Amino acid sequence: MEAPVFEDVAPASDCECPGCRHWHRVLPHAPAGRGLAHPAAHRALIVATAAASALGAAGAAAVPAAAAHAPERPGAAGPGPEESGPGAPGVPAAGEPGTPQGPRAPLHGSAALPAPPQAGTKAAALTRTEIIDRAKTWVAAKVPYSVTSYWSDGYRQDCSGFVSMAWKLPANEWTGSLAGFAEQITKEELQPGDILLFHNAADPEQGSHVVIFGGWTDAAHTVYTAYEQTPPHTRKRDTPYAYWTDSAKYVPYRYQGVTAGKAASPAAGEPATHGVASHGVASHGVAGYPGRAVFRPGAENPYVTRLGRQLVRKGFGAYYTKGPGPRWGEADRRGVEAFQRAQGWRGGAADGYPGPETWRRLFS
Repeated sequence: MEAPVFEDVAPASDCECPGCRHWHRVLPHAPAGRGLAHPAAHRALIVATAAASALGAAGAAAVPAAAAHAPERPGAAGPGPEESGPGAPGVPAAGEPGTPQGPRAPLHGSAALPAPPQAGTKAAALTRTEIIDRAKTWVAAKVPYSVTSYWSDGYRQDCSGFVSMAWKLPANEWTGSLAGFAEQITKEELQPGDILLFHNAADPEQGSHVVIFGGWTDAAHTVYTAYEQTPPHTRKRDTPYAYWTDSAKYVPYRYQGVTAGKAASPAAGEPATHGVASHGVASHGVAGYPGRAVFRPGAENPYVTRLGRQLVRKGFGAYYTKGPGPRWGEADRRGVEAFQRAQGWRGGAADGYPGPETWRRLFS
C-alpha cells in the first residue's frame, strides 16, 4: 500500500484570511491560468483521495469539504449588522487581528498637495454636531474599507482616515498621530465627536483601531453608539465600552478644535442633530435637553414624565392608556414617533427616540 501523498497548493490570490496570507508568503506562486480554490479545500480533497486509495472504495469514509474561513473582523463577511451568531458584527470572535491602516499622508486628489502638517497644527474649529454629521456622510455612503484607496473628499478609507475626515484635519493621520490633535479625557467626559483610540505601538498596522463616540445608549454607560470605518464599510452600531476586543487599551480623546455652538442647519427633510446623544446642552444649543440615554427601554426619570406630558399637550398622547409616568415605555416611543412623522421626518429620523432637534421642536 502506497503512503498518502500530500501536496502544497498555492492559495487563491483574492483571499485575505490569515491562513491564505501565510501561504502566500511561504509558497511559490501558482502557474499562470491555474484555477485555485481555498487551500483548505484543496488539502481536504487531496487527503480524501489518498485515504480512499488506501482503504478501498468500499471502506472509505466520506470526508466533508473544508469550511470557508471566518472573517477577520466584525462585519468583514457573513451576517449583516442586525444578525447574531459567531462572525456577526455584534458577536466578534476572540483574538481577531486588528484593522490594518495606512501611514500619515496628504489628502488625495491633487498633485500639488504640500507635505503632511506635523501633529499639533492648529485644528479647524468644529461643533460636535458638525463632526457627527461629517461621520454620517460616510455611513450613508457605505464607504468601502481600504488602506490604499481614497474617497472623493481626499481622505483614506481606513479607520484613521475616517476620523481625519470627521475632524476635518488637513491630512490623513494614523492612530500614532491622531492624539497630537486631541487631549486625553476620562470615560465620563466623553461626548459625541470624541474618539476612543487604541494605538498598538508593538504592531501599529495590525493591532490599532479608532472609533468616533456618538453618545451613550444606556444610563449605566456600558454601551455607546460608535461610528467606525471597518470592513466591509463605514458603519454606525451600538458597541460595548470601550470596544469588542482589547477594551482596556482604548483611550478617550477630545479633538482640540471642538467648539460649543448652535447645531448646524439640518438637511432638507431631516434634522441634522436628531439622534445624537449628549450630556451637555452647549454642543446642541437646545436648552433642557437631557441626552438620548434617558429615553431608553427601562429608563425611569423625571424627563420621561415631562416628555410624556408635553406629547399629550401637543396632541400626540393617544398611545397612553394611563397618564405619562417616569418609566420609558412603548407608549412614549410611539408618541414621539408620531410627533417626528408630523414634522415630515422618515426612516431613522423618525425612530421614536427624542434627539435634541425633536426636543427643541416639541417644547418650542
